[in-house]
Amino acid sequence: MSTAIQTLETEPLPQLAPVAHLIGGERVVGRGSRPLELHSPVDGTPLGSVYPADEVIVDEAVRAAQAAFVRWQATPVKERVQPLFRFKQLVEQNIDELSHLITRENGKTPAESEAGLRKGIEVVEYATSMPQMVTGEVLEVSAGVDCYSRRYPLGVAVGITPFNFPAMVPMWMFPLAIACGNTFILKPSEQVPYTAIRLGELLAESGLPPGVFNVLQGDRSTVEALVVHPGVAAVAFVGSSAVARSVHARGTAEGKRVLALGGAKNHLVVMPDADPEITARNVVSSAMGCAGQRCMAASVLIAVGDCDPIIDRIVGVARAVRVGQDMGAIISTKARDRIVGYIERAASSRAALLVDGRSPKVPGKEAGNYVGPTVIDRVTPGEEWACDEIFGPVLSIVRVKTLEEALEIEGRSPYGNAASIYTRDGATAAHFEHRANAGMIGVNIGVPVPREPFGFGGWNASRFGVGDITGRDSISFWTKTKKVTRKWTASAARSWMS
Repeated sequence: MSTAIQTLETEPLPQLAPVAHLIGGERVVGRGSRPLELHSPVDGTPLGSVYPADEVIVDEAVRAAQAAFVRWQATPVKERVQPLFRFKQLVEQNIDELSHLITRENGKTPAESEAGLRKGIEVVEYATSMPQMVTGEVLEVSAGVDCYSRRYPLGVAVGITPFNFPAMVPMWMFPLAIACGNTFILKPSEQVPYTAIRLGELLAESGLPPGVFNVLQGDRSTVEALVVHPGVAAVAFVGSSAVARSVHARGTAEGKRVLALGGAKNHLVVMPDADPEITARNVVSSAMGCAGQRCMAASVLIAVGDCDPIIDRIVGVARAVRVGQDMGAIISTKARDRIVGYIERAASSRAALLVDGRSPKVPGKEAGNYVGPTVIDRVTPGEEWACDEIFGPVLSIVRVKTLEEALEIEGRSPYGNAASIYTRDGATAAHFEHRANAGMIGVNIGVPVPREPFGFGGWNASRFGVGDITGRDSISFWTKTKKVTRKWTASAARSWMS
């Protein structure tokens, strides 16, 4: 990982304002069920309290979004995207403030926080081109008869987003949903409530009408109330596979359109001909970036043949990562303890613990939640650290003799977000591209997140529903299509449509 990465905050920060809901353009503070206390994962300092929205507040937000939808759906698409142009500028103007806010409540380094914002900005840019993407189709289908299609918004859309990307994942959802004519309710993770409210403030400043974008703070009970609310037309979710499966099942049973993205156990295949230096740095960046708390993180490295020089270099790069500087914090004490538990069990097994991240020293942040880079070698494919989504900076190494063995191991994973190969041979890479059982493939790239207009979305238990959350597919998710067949004048030619 680059040694130029910005470090975490070292100066005391001012107390944050009370956590609020944003409903119909108004901040609603201190309403809901019993408050949840928040602490910064960086150093354990108090952040504030979040009040999960109960059914009454959920209904209030849905009604506000429904009221706004009446006018917003009738607003021409060229007018709907104008606030998004201004929103993009406001995010860029306030990117330092937003980055530090994300760092404070999530634990990322400021550089990682900024990178997530910039990836979100890409989707905002894509959404501003909606007038060119929803033009519909026209075709003369018979003598004197033509058909054309037109896209319409669904209504009130809900986005349920995780803690690990407080700005990026919401920005993968609401710009596209809003540009398509829907109104939107964002339910961020209760662990990172502040960034969502700040994004809402910037959207209001951009000129977006009240009620088009709303924020509800909450936990599982809030999610359940939103998913079953009769006024909600669509639900997008990003989180663990278990919850994604549940949200998809419950939402579709209620007749809603649902796309739920789940977890992953991404495999990197390293061939002996891979460049040792480039591969090592890329693998460590993939596995340890964002402290491993991302669904695109490298989790299992499958070494084909003699890859010892590359593995030795991976170990060297991992050991050089400075926890608290190059790598940020784990979101909570509970999550940290869970990750450490995997490492401890691996250390007691026959596996070889090449890099041990259980007890990192972060001066001045002793109350923060940290796990250092961890590399476990000689792992058997069926062991828990080779199968479970640990969601931390832990890389397991499995050794095999052939690429076919590697593909067989990768293909057995119930997930299917990403898979990558490191090689200098084009034929080997092409074979891997076709055979790997994942929706996003990398060649010498450890985090193969597509750029717009190519959509983000995995396969298997990494996705429940149809389509991708961004890119071209997202337009189909956020809209419904009306087809019109017209005949205005009589025609001498006759057909079954005459």
